[in-house]
Amino acid sequence: MLWTRVTPSADAVPGSGLGAATTIKWEVALDAGFRDVVKQGEAVASADRDHTVHVDPWDLAADTVYFYRFAVVDGEFAGHVSPTGRTRTAPDFDASPEQLNLAVASCANWESGFFSAYTDIANRAQAGDLDLLVFLGDYIYEYGTGEAAGPHGPFRIHEPAWETVTLQDYRMRHGRYRTDPELQAAHTALPWVVVWDDHETADNSWRGGAQNHSPAEGDWLTRRNAALRAYFEWLPVRATSPSEEGHIYRSLRFGDLVELTMMDLRTYRDQQARWAVGAIGDEGRTMMGSEQFEWLRRKIETSSAHWNVMGSSVMVAPLNLITLQQNEQTSSVADFLGSHASGVPLNPDQWDGYTADRVRLLDVLEAHGSNVLFLSGDIHTEWANSLWHGGREIGVELVCSSVSAPNVDEQLGLPADNAVSHLAEQLVRDANPHVRHVDLDSHGYSIARVRRDEVQMHWLRVDDVEVQGAAVREAVGLVWRAGGGPPSKLPVTDRLQGLNQQ
Repeated sequence: MLWTRVTPSADAVPGSGLGAATTIKWEVALDAGFRDVVKQGEAVASADRDHTVHVDPWDLAADTVYFYRFAVVDGEFAGHVSPTGRTRTAPDFDASPEQLNLAVASCANWESGFFSAYTDIANRAQAGDLDLLVFLGDYIYEYGTGEAAGPHGPFRIHEPAWETVTLQDYRMRHGRYRTDPELQAAHTALPWVVVWDDHETADNSWRGGAQNHSPAEGDWLTRRNAALRAYFEWLPVRATSPSEEGHIYRSLRFGDLVELTMMDLRTYRDQQARWAVGAIGDEGRTMMGSEQFEWLRRKIETSSAHWNVMGSSVMVAPLNLITLQQNEQTSSVADFLGSHASGVPLNPDQWDGYTADRVRLLDVLEAHGSNVLFLSGDIHTEWANSLWHGGREIGVELVCSSVSAPNVDEQLGLPADNAVSHLAEQLVRDANPHVRHVDLDSHGYSIARVRRDEVQMHWLRVDDVEVQGAAVREAVGLVWRAGGGPPSKLPVTDRLQGLNQQ
């Protein structure tokens, strides 16, 4: 899905509803100079879709790098040409690729820091080191200015300055994000596979409301549908919005190596449980909803890929926080990780709050017998978790940190790698032996290199999200081998620094 946005006149800013319908020409070529154009056509950008354009260029060759661009055909900007985008198609259905390189990212808060992680992703993709970006939610944040910027922010101001509630608001917020050159670079360099979490609508959302939604802000479904409409306009997504009887959960196959399944864990979930542990384990409670789960079950059971890679916007592995809550030094860390679920040794907004659904999903994955890799986000911190079910280790979970949204040290007003964070990390590992890696203070993104019999997982960290153009460095590497023992450490490489210096 190729995407662009046209500004046909000075007043046709995002969310304005103004500006004439404008015809654009699109081209897809095998070379960046467009000497070998293989597809072309025209599309219309109109105010009805906020002048965004989605082009679906069918019948391209498999496993091929392409370049694309757009040109304005009519109006006062006729002849203007977009930057050149780069993308890559998936392998044939029956192909046997040896490796798939996935960047994994989530949680980009405009006001709390800069997007250096996106620049690094773009550099690596342009060098041929990444195949696609799996984005796991919180592409935007809905808050008003200063409400969630961290103790040192805001470093730049939201537009609109107030909390997003209406369709116009959400369109303006998406448009503001897209002015960021680092985000533009990442979209230009490689294909994105996206799903939402909560902040694309409102914090801790569920099918009937959200923690950050009050009756004074109107009807919840009206707000949610406005947010999802803007999301589908501004993201390169082929799926149809749930508000139009469609869905965003979907599966993408990369030969016989990977079946990548993106789950929607907000639209159909029951409200988060509070305080009562018994309610959390209620068989009737659901995160996925029955229709999505049945689709997912059939998809897993019929997959012939070596790996079932599951895109989950929230952490799937159990997280026992009781040891943090019992320690005066780390009780505030438990509140952050547990969404202020004091007294409950888990985060009810994650899969921990929907244990029956988690058991049902892991039952299906364990019975199928393929290798399992969960890619997760949301919690603003780094994790690597062994996944045990049915008395055996069935896979592994990689949780990426945030691109810029505040994490533990910032929420507590402490420097990175402080004594409280280090103590909390040790207590978490002690109480959760399946946790093989945790870091509570870093920002950045991750890379999963999926091979036939192993997945290499890398966590890359931004030196300082408060500094525009900050360097990004690889910090931790782990490998999980199918059928053999716990994850083992990989050496830190300097390849990323080399890319940054080019």
